[in-house]
Order: sequence, then C-alpha cells, then structure tokens
Amino acid sequence: MRKLATLARMITHLLVALAVAAPDATLADDVKIGNVLAHLQAFQAIADAHGGSRAAGTSGYDASTDYVAARLLEAGYKVELQPFHFDVYRQLTPGALAADGKDLGNVSTLAHSGAGEVTAKPDRVGMGCDDTDFAGFEPGAVAVVDRGLCTFGTKAARASAAGAKALVVVNQGGAFAGSTGAPQKIPIVGVDATQGAAVANARLVTVATRTETRRMTSHNVIAQTRTGATHDVVMVGAHLDSVEAGPGLNDNGSGSAAILEIAIRMAARYPDRAVRFAWWGAEELGLIGSSYYVNTLPAAERAKIDMYLNLDMAASPNHIFGIYDGDDSDRVGQGPGPAGSARIERAFEDFFVSRRLPYTGTDFSGRSDYGPFIEAGIPAGGLFTGAEGFKTQDQANAFGGTAGVPFDSCYHRECDNLRNVNAYALDVSADAVATVITTFAWNGNEMQSASSP
Repeated sequence: MRKLATLARMITHLLVALAVAAPDATLADDVKIGNVLAHLQAFQAIADAHGGSRAAGTSGYDASTDYVAARLLEAGYKVELQPFHFDVYRQLTPGALAADGKDLGNVSTLAHSGAGEVTAKPDRVGMGCDDTDFAGFEPGAVAVVDRGLCTFGTKAARASAAGAKALVVVNQGGAFAGSTGAPQKIPIVGVDATQGAAVANARLVTVATRTETRRMTSHNVIAQTRTGATHDVVMVGAHLDSVEAGPGLNDNGSGSAAILEIAIRMAARYPDRAVRFAWWGAEELGLIGSSYYVNTLPAAERAKIDMYLNLDMAASPNHIFGIYDGDDSDRVGQGPGPAGSARIERAFEDFFVSRRLPYTGTDFSGRSDYGPFIEAGIPAGGLFTGAEGFKTQDQANAFGGTAGVPFDSCYHRECDNLRNVNAYALDVSADAVATVITTFAWNGNEMQSASSP
C-alpha cells in the first residue's frame, strides 16, 4: 500500500510538473480581451470627464496614472510614480512676417519660439551654426540663417548670444515646420526660399509670434514583480498619454491597457527574472518620460535591464502585425537594434508562426519609447499595428482590411475613441506580448503560480 501511495504521489507531482511546464500560452490565456477592453473603457471615461483628452500635463493624464496605479496596488504591486518636468509649448496665433511693410504670407513658427513683435533690419549670416558666423553682427537686428548643418536650437542659441531680436530660418525648398527643442526668448520663424530672398533684400522686416511655454510636472508609473532575479530584468512599457486632440484609445490606450492586464495576471506568479512594467508620460511631446527614466538610471542599474519590450498602438482599425526589426533583415530605414534585439524579434515571430498568423517587419524609426533604450545599448523589440501610413495591397492581401487607407484614420485625432479600437488586433497583440514575456522571464518557459504546490 505504501508503494502504491508513493507511486500515486509521484504521478501527482509529475502531472503538476507537466502542467507547470505547459506551453507558454498559460499567461496569454489568462489575459482576457474583455478585461483589456474594460481598462480602455475606463480610459475613455477619464477622457470624457476631463475635456476629451489624456495628454501629458492635463487632469486627464493625471487621472489615467491614478487608474493604472490603483489597479496595480489592488494586484499587490509596489507602485512608483516617478516625477519628471517638461515644457509645454503652444502657438496661440500663426506667425507673421513682413518685408518693408509687405506681408510675405504664411510662415511657420518654430516650436518653442519666444513670443513678441520685432521690426528691425535683417542681417544674413549664413548657416548660423558657429559663433564666427555672427562676426560683425549688429545687436538688435533680425538674424537670417539658412536651414541645415546644425539644429534649430543651435542656430537660436547663437543668434540670441549675438544680440539678435528675432531669427528667420530660410529653407532652400518650400515651407517647413520644426522645433528648437527648448524654450527660446526671441521670435523664430521658418520661411521658404522666395520669402527668404524678400527678407534678405528688405530694408526692414517685421517678425511677429504669439506663443506660450509652461513648465509642468508629470509622472511615469512603474511596477515590478515581487520575485525574480533583479540583475536580469525583462522590462515592458507603453506610453500612457494621448495627444491633446483626443482620448488616444488606440494611441496608446491600447498598449497601456494590454500591459496593465498582463501585469495584473502576473502578480500571482513567480518568474525566474523580474519583470518591470512602465507606463510612460509625455511620449507625444518627444519621448520625455521614457528618456528621463533611462537617462537618470545609474549605469549599473541600466546594465541590469536585459531587454525592453514596447507596445505602442496595438489595436489599429486597418491593422498589420508589425514586429520591430531587431536584426535589420528588412534593410529599411534605421539599422539593427543593440545586440540581443534579434532574439526578441525571433520570439515574436515564433508566436505568430505558432498561431499561423501573418506578420511583417517594422523599422526602429525612433518614434516610440524604445528609442531611449536603444540609445543606451539595451536590446529592444515589440509590436506595432500601424499609424498614419497607408496600407499597401500586399498588406491587405496578408492581413485583410483595405489597401490605400491609413492603418489608423483617427491617428492623433478626436475620433481615436473606443469605436476606433480593433478588438481582434488588440487581443492578438496582448497575447503576443504575454507569450514573449513568458519566453524570457521563465527559464525553459516553465511557469510557477502562487497556487502551485
């Protein structure tokens, strides 16, 4: 009888072991699309209650961080709200430019331009990238520089230091938009070649801009599993903010909701490597939250991040399933990610192959929060279902949908609401990220939960 009892226990342990070592769909199966959509409904309700937006620096964004933090605390996480500061720039009226009293038509006000109206003689100084370009420049004049060779911020700094009261940047082509990257004290406008010639030949020019820049504070939301090696962290992130124009339910409520539900379902599990989740602020203003996080981490702490997985726009209506091209095998756009990025790409590809689903490569264009991690040499990867680009016929043949139409016609618009969310694409994207997390967070893809003996 004892031998039978011992054998029975051995069989029981074997069955438990087999269950624990079951395919990595265990976590993905627990991430239900209904729960992910419930988080999106909460984000929509937050936007509705806060002027239609969840943009960084607004009460809608603050309420979004409160919601994510509350759900994580309920799941048992220790939550960090990491503060960071940023400047919010707004153009109040279009810029204006006149040469000898003649209006030169539409001009672009460069983002972060100062506000004011200046009438003075123009002084063309070349590129305006070096102090020597301003040798002999008369303080109080309007500096006129050519576009190129250095940043608009550098041109603005050189002009201000030389005593210019305004700056006109001349493009040798047509009209353009740009940013100085940081608040400036003087008015700065961009003009085309024809307008630039009129300015250079004028006796007096008038430059007028109406802008405002406000210093604001926002937060990243960060949480990490209670168990797992902390010297070899798997990090997963999505930006939580929307643009001012709308609630941002696809961009990027979709990614935020998906990783929130994954985090909740991981709370009762014991990964071999710690998994750190992040919801970034002010991505739409230039990857500000994620850049602050990476740049302020001590080098020793950055070295402990084994990889970063990004989920930005996971529910595009006219979707593709784009996997970031970690090895640059597509030879499109930017080069490969840091060493280790290719294995992330392969893990996502393995998921789609296992599901018999189509996928395609997508370039590390630098437009999302993987950017700062790549710059720091941290391997990165993730998914993207498409933004304002137009679906090709080949993509329509592979993924369905409509060729010649944007992946997301409501990209950065007021209509990026719940009706803009493709639940199927979101379901697949959430499962893919959950599966890849499992691939890297558990040795041999073995999962242990709090309920395991």
